[in-house]
Amino acid sequence: MDRPRVVPAWRHGRERLYVCLPDGRALAWYDRDAARVHLIADDSRTAVLDALRPFLTGPVTVGPPPVPTPAELARLALHPDDDLAPNRPGETLLVALDRDPGPAHRLRPDPRRRALAAEQTVGRALDGLDGAGWRTLHSVPLPGGDRVHHLLIGPGGLYAVHTLDARKARVRIADPLVTLGRQAPRPLLRRVRADADRASYALTAEVRPLLALVGPAGVTVPAPPRDLRVLTDAELPDLGRLGGVLKPGDVEALHAMARDRRTWAVL
Repeated sequence: MDRPRVVPAWRHGRERLYVCLPDGRALAWYDRDAARVHLIADDSRTAVLDALRPFLTGPVTVGPPPVPTPAELARLALHPDDDLAPNRPGETLLVALDRDPGPAHRLRPDPRRRALAAEQTVGRALDGLDGAGWRTLHSVPLPGGDRVHHLLIGPGGLYAVHTLDARKARVRIADPLVTLGRQAPRPLLRRVRADADRASYALTAEVRPLLALVGPAGVTVPAPPRDLRVLTDAELPDLGRLGGVLKPGDVEALHAMARDRRTWAVL
């Protein structure tokens, strides 16, 4: 057998060390956190352990890879056209701007670009929770042309996150009205709750509404909104400390269900 090499990689926020042949074929992978070497072919055990020896930090368990869970099998069977997981933050806006970028010169910036930048900011913050066991889907399409900006699934439950670009503006929230700077108040919280209700129906699980404010100069909330969280983009990482609602297996199962476009066709 040709001498294998060790290739580092990241999966779900955790480092893995893959042991591969020169042609790229994987023989095993080492999960540091679990202290386990997942061996694909038992006849390569000696070569794999020799290659990993400089990286092993203590006793390890050596054995075959785990049997795929039903959620993992469902992901493997999902057609690429039905898989929402590759959606980028602001995917819908990116597609719209690609199709119609608007005039090259305009007096005011295209509001779609500001909205896109805000969704990308929130998307980065939510994707950063992956290492804490959270999964995020972006631009989840709903029938009728609506969408959930971000769907967050993790130990602390499920959240339908609506992004609002509030850069350098003062925000006042008086349920259900949201006032942005000098603009007229809008009943935005009704929309945020409606998106969460539709997601709850599609997933047959409680989905909580969350309004994410990007870059506000200040936020005034005379009375906390009913059953709805309001966070700034700087506060979103605090969600990683929430827990006690979903087990890891439930998170993966709900994520596998939510990433299937057909799940949302029932609405």
